[in-house]
This record gives sequence, C-alpha cells and structure tokens, in this order.
Amino acid sequence: MRQILSCYHRTSAAASPGRPGRLGCRHQGLLALLAAAAGLAGCAAGPGPAGLPCAELPGAVSSLPGLRVTQSSAMPADDKGHPAHCLVQGQLGERTGVDGKRYAIGFEMRLPQAWNKRFLHQVNGGNDGVVKPALGDMGVLATDALARGFAVVSSDSGHPGEDPANAAAGLARGNLFGLDPQARRDYGYSANAAVWPVAQALIQRHYGEKPQRNYMAGCSNGGRHAMVAAERYPELYDGLLAGAPGFNLPKAAVQHAWDIQSWKLVDPDIRRAFSPADMKLVADQVVARCDSLDLLVDGIVGDLKRCQSVFKLADLQCGGAKNDTCLSATQVQALGRSFAGPRNSRGESLYTDWSFDGGIGAGGWRSWKLESTIPPWDRNPIIATMGAGSLAYIFTTPPTRVAGTPAALVDYLARFDFDRDAPRIHATDPVFKESAMAVMSPPEAADPTLAALAKRGGKMIVYHGSSDPVFSVNDTLAWAERLQHKLGPLAAGAVARVFPVPGMGHCAGGPATDQFDALGALVAWVEEGKAPDRIDARVNPGNRELPATWSKQRSRPLCPWPQVARYAGGDVEAASSFRCATP
Repeated sequence: MRQILSCYHRTSAAASPGRPGRLGCRHQGLLALLAAAAGLAGCAAGPGPAGLPCAELPGAVSSLPGLRVTQSSAMPADDKGHPAHCLVQGQLGERTGVDGKRYAIGFEMRLPQAWNKRFLHQVNGGNDGVVKPALGDMGVLATDALARGFAVVSSDSGHPGEDPANAAAGLARGNLFGLDPQARRDYGYSANAAVWPVAQALIQRHYGEKPQRNYMAGCSNGGRHAMVAAERYPELYDGLLAGAPGFNLPKAAVQHAWDIQSWKLVDPDIRRAFSPADMKLVADQVVARCDSLDLLVDGIVGDLKRCQSVFKLADLQCGGAKNDTCLSATQVQALGRSFAGPRNSRGESLYTDWSFDGGIGAGGWRSWKLESTIPPWDRNPIIATMGAGSLAYIFTTPPTRVAGTPAALVDYLARFDFDRDAPRIHATDPVFKESAMAVMSPPEAADPTLAALAKRGGKMIVYHGSSDPVFSVNDTLAWAERLQHKLGPLAAGAVARVFPVPGMGHCAGGPATDQFDALGALVAWVEEGKAPDRIDARVNPGNRELPATWSKQRSRPLCPWPQVARYAGGDVEAASSFRCATP
C-alpha cells in the first residue's frame, strides 16, 4: 500500500507526450495499485461491515505515505439540498519545488450518509490553486452531485493560488507555480492521479465497500482535466463530463495575445475598441441573419455552422463616419482578425478560428475579451488580462517573468511575437522536460481515438457554449469531427458525444438555455446504456444575461454534433417541439 503514492512523482516525471503518465511505477501495473487502494483494510485495523465513522478516518488512512489529514468532521444537512456528510480535508505529497517554495496537493472529500455508491472526481477551472468545495456543481446543473448522493473529491491540483484579498496584485502571482516543473505537471494531469487512490481509500474505509461507478466532471480547465483523463487514465473512470474543455489551453492563451493586438488596432486602450453597444450591434446582426435557420425565429442561432456562411461581418461596416448603426472599417478589420484566430508571419494557424453567435454581445463575453473588473466590482474596471500570467509563467518554456499589474500584463501581450514566442508552448529545456502542450493537452488530441476508454466501455459527454470567449467552440467541434472521421460516426458516438449550447458563454450564462442535466445523462448512458440522443435544457432563473423577452419557461434540446435542433411545430417555448436532425 505504501507504494501507491511513493511512486507518484517518479511516474509522473517519467511521462512524455508519447508515453502518457499512469498511476503506477515502472514495474507495477495499475490494477495492482488500485487493488491495494481498495483493500486498504489489510494495511490497518479492519473497518467492520458498515465502515468507519468520520472521526476515525484520519487514523484509518494514516498508512498512505505523504498524506496528512487536517480535518475530518461530520457535517449536518443544509438548506441547499446537501445531505449530512463527512468532510475530510488534507494535504498530499508535501515537497519543496525547484523554485524553493513549498508545494502540496490540497484536497477535500465529502462522503454523504445517504450514499448512492458512486464517486465523482470534481476537477476545477482556471489555474486551480484553490480547493473548491467538493459539491460537484458544474454551473449548468440544477442539482449538484453531492445533493444526489455522490461521494465527491476536489483538489487544488498541487499549488497555491493568488491572494483573493488582493486580486489586482495577484493577476500574475497565481501563476508563479509555473516556475516549478512538477507543479506544472500536477496542474496538467498528475495531481488527479495522486488524489484518486486517496479518495478510493476514504470511500472504502468509510462505507466498507468501494464505489460501483467512478466519474469525473468539470468545466473550463476542469473540462480539459476530464479530456486528459480520458486518455491518460481511462482505467479509472466509467464516465467523464467535460464542459467547455480547454484541451489546447496553451494555444488558447496565445489567442489572448492575438486579441489584445487586434483590439489595439482600434484604440490603444482596448476597453474602448468596442463599446457594449458595438458588440450588441454585432450580436443582433448575427441573430437577425441566422435565427430562422432552425425554422423558428426565437432569438437563438440553432444552426451554428451554417450561420458562419450566412453572416457577413463586412455588412456592418459604415459607409461613412462611425455611428451607432455600424462599425468603423478598423473595427471590422480588428474583429475579423480576432475571430480568424492567431497566425505567424508564414500564415500558419496557431490555435483555431471562432464562430459568430448570438452571445458575443453579453457581458460575460466582454469580461474575457475586452474589459474585466475586480472587487469592488462596480468601481474598479480593468483591462481584460485574464490568461496573460498563465501564458507567461505556465505555458512558455522557459517561463517569462512579468509584473502582476494590468498595464504590465497588457504590455506583455501587446509585445508577444507570434514567430519567436508562440513556439515556446512546444519547447522543452533541461529543467522543463515536458512542453506546456505535452503537460496540458490530451496526448492524442490531434488524432483522437479514445481506444482505451472505449475498450472498457467508458463514456464521455462534452458540452460547449457557442459563444464561449475563452475556448473556441470550433476547436471542440473539430475534435469531434476528427474522432468521427477516425472511428466512423457510429463508433465515435458510442464512446463520446459533443453538445454545443447555442448562445452560452464560458461554462454558463449568455442568451441561452444553460441549465441541463448533463450529469444525469452521463449516468444513464454508463449505467443503463441510454445513449443521449438529446439533452433538454431550460433557462436558468439565475442567468442575468437572458433577454427580457424570453419566457422563463423556455426549454430547448441540445443536440449531439453535427445534428442541430429544428422546430417541428407546437409550443414554441417547449423542447418537445423540436427534433435533432442532421443538416
């Protein structure tokens, strides 16, 4: 049992793009280690037929090397639907990095009294760095995983984050872990491998049995975690839910520099490049041209792919001076440049292009592309610099040291050289022996097969907002098309299905039906063989970006790519009035 974690760093350090990391040592198979985790009772006092109470769990898992439990408390049921549960928090693999700083994988696990015999590995967004409550809340779910009875684990992926009390100074500070190669690796994939057997051991000791099914779910960087796990650790999970997956995250960070340089063509202060009214004008024109493509005029662009050939950005260019009904020639140039995606001087694509959709006029889109805020939200508008520190410290090799002020970060992005600097996301050196792309992306992202996941009967659901400003939905759809081309539509659809969400921004929000039970659909697929031919979605009452004219009872089907929703007659606000059809 002691070997489960003691070999963790040796194994992850030996991983390479062509040899994905696995949870195990060179001469030990994965199944042997997982059997040891499930049979932890043999390493300590027997748990008895009903398992151990919460207070006794720290001692019961003390044989796991490198594990330090800091809290184990019985928590009462709350008014948000969460049942009474055992909360376990701790640190794993404490160490000193090559940068001289202390690191550990912080985690928490919640084990409900009314357990449904399922485990959910909650993988989080952003740069991680914070142990978010292990609730299994995806943002699009009306009921989170803990409330459904899942045992849920969450971690910080092995590094501390920025100081929430000083967000302005922390813009780059939260990325400093990129100076340590193991911290990069933990963030990319290996922390998940280290947390998994700890979670399994806690479940085994608390309930006296192992889970019947294991799931992973997350959005944004969490969606990336899920897609990486589908290839690196397919043995561990029966089902994976990947929302807005940034599986080419370093490439998407290069887009951020491309955006800043595009906006500066219009105005040195990028906040003034496009006003909220300008972007609403663009979004309204997209809807006006593309709304009826799904056979119903309802404010939703249901046929995203066809819309790209119907909508013409040049139609919005002013014939004379700029006014409220049109964009200047420079604005059209800048927006077109941004949506075409970054390229080097040879014209080679460095990420992907973007789709015009009805949600690009929403505040969530603007906050990522043009203008963000920090607390207090109403008094401190700042330039959108999210992603700059990550590109500098985590995704380039060697790391680039940048001051953490908005001005310094914008300057870094404005001076980013797409010939000289962009290749550094693929670079290695004697300290960083894995490139950022190798650490962050699924090993087979460019040529996916999901062979190991399919062989064991695993399933994956991917969803992505069509107006996502952080990761282009086109990248995810291109991944789906490569998988379908490689395996054939039927075989690809038997292991993974991708659901675009019209109008939705990053993980949630936008003029969209952005509340849907993707987790329930995944469970039904894994456990009952009910492949999701559609996932019905409804408006989220907490979504502040919904048009005032929309019914609060509106629902729509999300269709697996490449199918799109078509109005078939009946109640225009009901999902049942639509069918999923191939264009």
